[in-house]
This record gives sequence, C-alpha cells and structure tokens, in this order.
Amino acid sequence: MKIQIKDETFILHPSGAVFWESKKIIIISDVHLGKVTHFRKYGIAIPQNAISENFRKITDVLDYFEPEKIIFLGDLFHSSKNAEWDLFEKWLSNHNQETYLITGNHDIIDEKHYKSISVIVIEMLEIEDFFFTHHPTEKDNLFNFSGHIHPGIILRGLGLQSLKLRCFFQKPNQMILPAFGEFTGKFILKPKSDHHIFAIAGNEVIMINKNN
Repeated sequence: MKIQIKDETFILHPSGAVFWESKKIIIISDVHLGKVTHFRKYGIAIPQNAISENFRKITDVLDYFEPEKIIFLGDLFHSSKNAEWDLFEKWLSNHNQETYLITGNHDIIDEKHYKSISVIVIEMLEIEDFFFTHHPTEKDNLFNFSGHIHPGIILRGLGLQSLKLRCFFQKPNQMILPAFGEFTGKFILKPKSDHHIFAIAGNEVIMINKNN
C-alpha cells in the first residue's frame, strides 16, 4: 500500500517493511535474529525452519524493491552472538546495500562485530524531514519511524470471533513498524481518532477504519 507522508511516497509491505520510494531505502524493525536458536537452546519447541524464514523474508523484500540502503530500526539480534550470526554474515555478503542498524534494547552484540561486516551502528538517523529510532520518539517538525512495540490490532466480527493482526501504527508525526521477525509477538494498541492503522492480513496491507 502506498501512502504519502510530508509529500514523500512510502510503500507498506506485508512483510512489515517500509520502502521509501524516492530514496530507495528499505526500513525494517525488530527482526530478532538469533531468537529461535536462543529459545531452542533452552528447550522451547520452535521449528528449526523459522531461522531460514527470517532470511528468506528479508531477501524477498530486497529482491522486490531493489533498495540502495537498508535501515534496521533496532533489535536486529535478540541477544548475544550465536549460530545465526554466521548465517547473517553470510547473508549480508551476498548483498551490497549500505546497511544501518539503529540500536535497540536487545542489540548487545559489540559494535566491532558489525563494523567488521560493514554495518553502520548508530543511535538514530536523520534524513531531511524524517528521523529513525528504535523507541518511538517525538521531535519537533520531524516525522519519526520507529519499532520496539511490535504493534498489533484486534479485529472483531459481528459474533464473538476476533482476529489479532500485526499492523503499521501511524500517529500524526510517527509511524511504528510491526516486528519483522518470526515469533516476536504483538502488543495490542488502541487507536485514537487521529491515528491510522494499516493491518497486515496475509499478503495484503489494509487500512482499518480507526473507529473499529
């Protein structure tokens, strides 16, 4: 779904990524690489193929949009280095985009490891009228792209049935991205009258009536 923010076109992708059309930038939040391996280590039953699914999803997004730059909005890795770091390093070697990591609360891997594979690690990034952070942040006259919250919405039917979906949660000067990674969960947010909700339903992004 294409939307306009400050006269710029952004495309909301059902993977949870956002593409800034004029700048050829892909924006991705909360991948939480290493989480599946971390959980499996402690006996939590998560399918092994969930690891490859994260990399497949990112690759599909890059192949579709062909961006020149990637901005990860924090929590790229869930915890310390594990076997998935080697997979990430190999995956990154097959892509030539300039890559930024905006540090999140889970990003505890030493910056030197990212530097060795040409990932630029910073606390925030400002580009023209937009700035990028992990935690949702207000800043005068700038529009914020962030993550961290893993936003979700509940859709209710006429009966007792309900459905929880990931969503892009837009406030007047802010867009909170859904978590990109597998097994990351959702935090249900309650929209106000000036909020816009873009729910992810399968392979579609749909705008939800804010009064629902």
